[in-house]
Amino acid sequence: MKPKTLITVLGPTAIGKTALAIELARHFNTQIISSDSRQFYKEMYIGTAVPSLSELEAVQHHFIQHISIHDPYSVGDFEIEAINTLEQLFNFNDIVVMAGGSGLYNRAVTEGLDDFPKVDSEIRTALNLQLEEEGIEVLQRQLQTLDPVSYSSMDLQNTRRLIRALEICIGTGKPFSSFLNHNPQQRSFRTLKIGLTAERSVIYDRINKRVDIMMENGLLEEAKSLYPYRHLNALQTVGYKELFEFFEGNVSLEFAVSEIKKNTRRFAKRQLTWLNKEEDIHWFDFKTPHRIRTDKVIEILNDDSQ
Repeated sequence: MKPKTLITVLGPTAIGKTALAIELARHFNTQIISSDSRQFYKEMYIGTAVPSLSELEAVQHHFIQHISIHDPYSVGDFEIEAINTLEQLFNFNDIVVMAGGSGLYNRAVTEGLDDFPKVDSEIRTALNLQLEEEGIEVLQRQLQTLDPVSYSSMDLQNTRRLIRALEICIGTGKPFSSFLNHNPQQRSFRTLKIGLTAERSVIYDRINKRVDIMMENGLLEEAKSLYPYRHLNALQTVGYKELFEFFEGNVSLEFAVSEIKKNTRRFAKRQLTWLNKEEDIHWFDFKTPHRIRTDKVIEILNDDSQ
């Protein structure tokens, strides 16, 4: 009997993961698990590049806008729900596709989460106070000193994850990254990693153009509707924080948009750093024709199942 297989579509933001995931899911007549943590929230649509209505209708997606920004939701919650969903889908499908740019959420599904030592809760309280009084840049520089590995791969605009990494560093005296993936969990399915790539300049150009399209499609209005909830963890993310600064009169709109582009490019760079450390990724240039990509994936699947 052929093993059940999870095909994970990986790559930096704006590279075309959604299109490839849909292409593969349609070929294998299966469904898609989204592991993009920014796309979980109902209230966030434009700034998170949620798949279009036609894309969602083409293939059934799971974990797209399924919770509210007001709901507490962690990577641990996602791991449990995603594994349960996969078990159900594998009852009817030999293959399921997963796509998303959140490396930690991908790893939670394929390898499980790591066990971290408990640290004094006062450390987190102090870090939150430091964030409020001194700003996020101070914490970012602190992480760069204490844990260069995490600094190079983490979404540094996500204050919750930033503080989590710092509290482990401070509380244990060891880098947060040193606790990662020491004992990967054995899953009941195998994983096939498919990566999309391009020249760095091409990725950055695609990011800049996508931000312009988001603004044309109403990102400013979407961010304005979410401004009253700017303190929520879900909104501590690129595309919204910069516009909140504009609403507060701290920067011009032109500067805010340029910051969205810059911070998204930085995020893509960290995604690439993370992916370059992953093993067994089968890479495709993002311009590779659809038919060739699909045929190659089929070939890899057949080779691996021998």
